[in-house]
Amino acid sequence: MNIYIGNLSYEVTEEDLKEAFEVFGEVASIKVIKDNYTGRSKGFGFVEMPAKAEAESAIEGLKGKELKGRSINVNEARPRSEGRRGGGARSGGPRRGGPSGGGRRGGGQRF
Repeated sequence: MNIYIGNLSYEVTEEDLKEAFEVFGEVASIKVIKDNYTGRSKGFGFVEMPAKAEAESAIEGLKGKELKGRSINVNEARPRSEGRRGGGARSGGPRRGGPSGGGRRGGGQRF
């Protein structure tokens, strides 16, 4: 079972999650989600536990517990829904800036 852990302190490591979850059973994988640009934790992660009963026990046992100063949210991970990925591109007509094209034109002093 894949488990979502939210409200993580930015200091929480994958090793911290392993220590918290392995008390309840076998941990197959751990992933703290990090920002691609900064490398800093985004404050959530996932733990995969092969045995459903152990995973459910971990969810109940850790829900609301404190880890590195933060009360964590622990739930069964939901599959990512389609349509949530992608950029903010908008469809529609061409961009128009008004009669003058939208740019700042002309002389004058700028301060």
